[in-house]
Amino acid sequence: MDILGATATELGRAIGDGTLDAVDVTEAHLDAIEGHELSTRIYARTTADRARAEARGAAQRAKEGARRSPLDGVPISWKDLYDSAGVATEAGSALLRGRVPRHDARVLSNAVAAGLVCLGKTHMTELAFSGLGLNPVTATPPCVNDREAVAGGSSSGAATSVAYRLAAAGIGSDTAGSVRIPAVWNDLVGFKTSHGRLPLSGVVPLCPSFDTVGPLTRSVEDAALLTAAMAADRAPDLSGASVRGARLLVLESVALDDIEEAPLSGFESALSRLDAAGAQVSRARIPAVEEAAGLAGQLFAAEGYGIWREVIETDPDAMFAAVRDRFRGGAAVSAPDYIAAWQALQRCRAEYLDVTAGYDAVVLPTCPILPPKIARLETESEYFSKVNLMTLRNTRLGSLLGLTGLTLPTGTPSTGLLFQTPAGTESRLLRLGHAAESALA
Repeated sequence: MDILGATATELGRAIGDGTLDAVDVTEAHLDAIEGHELSTRIYARTTADRARAEARGAAQRAKEGARRSPLDGVPISWKDLYDSAGVATEAGSALLRGRVPRHDARVLSNAVAAGLVCLGKTHMTELAFSGLGLNPVTATPPCVNDREAVAGGSSSGAATSVAYRLAAAGIGSDTAGSVRIPAVWNDLVGFKTSHGRLPLSGVVPLCPSFDTVGPLTRSVEDAALLTAAMAADRAPDLSGASVRGARLLVLESVALDDIEEAPLSGFESALSRLDAAGAQVSRARIPAVEEAAGLAGQLFAAEGYGIWREVIETDPDAMFAAVRDRFRGGAAVSAPDYIAAWQALQRCRAEYLDVTAGYDAVVLPTCPILPPKIARLETESEYFSKVNLMTLRNTRLGSLLGLTGLTLPTGTPSTGLLFQTPAGTESRLLRLGHAAESALA
């Protein structure tokens, strides 16, 4: 077995049946991290001693027939906003340099209880407030398909740790697209869970009203098992899933406006394969979606700046200006406007759910553009702002509307197909995604 290229599920099965030893699997990943020319741009810090100790425990449990979960012994990475006991957790920001929590985040402790091995903490956008993955303050991970381009954010290192074969899976967070964007640009599966599905205790916040936990993986089965581990729950049964007869609605509103040729081509090609596999594909515009899209500026920046204002303004020059200015945009939103925006959003959510109730999922291109070049983003602030908003546009719709989302690679590099279903329907979405994954292969 190709240890570094296998899915987390494959590694778990091999550890369980004795084909692989958990210690050997972890050592292979630690060796790969140490020897990789880009590892310092992907990992903020590794936790080798912890990983080895956790791997030894997993190996012993496998010998005793006492494994804790199907992923017991599998090594994964964690975005640097998940608290890890005794190890710096800085959320990609100089403002939090030297911040060392005493306890693991709840999802990390749940994952460890299920036997997962923590390889270390991955780089990310400052305080998670950008979809590009650019971070001149700490490091900018490169896209696996173009090393001169960004990897997508804010879970940039989480994605690249998997894409560059330095982790079996990565755990990111998603407020407006921060799991789904780096997943699509690095040809991975990205799963945005419903808001509240996984605990946020011990997670450095951006916008708690929208923040979610989610995995970046090589398969939908991996995403299902990792989500279950972090929730201390059982994974859904994916067997027998099929796209035949599935009712899919293509969202034709803002999601397709000004889309680049490659993302559109990849999306339409994927739809054709799903259609050939028996899915029923319809298309429609939904006015509530366009109204919701217009509320983003009053909600995300206002909440984010409200949480981080005091910290940012104590040393604003410590931040990359483009990200700092995004936060400061929240200062212009009044309390009445913020409340009114939330009321309008609730109406949009209700209308959207009413219109889409007859469909198994709504589908759209995960991102309308390909990853832009690092050099230009670092030097042209107006370009950064424009491209960042375009990058987040499609994924942010699902966040605003309170949905759960799953992005799959289309086969065209750095393009994806995003499935969206109502909050609380993770099991249904994962079954559909698992079937779609097979149809797209």
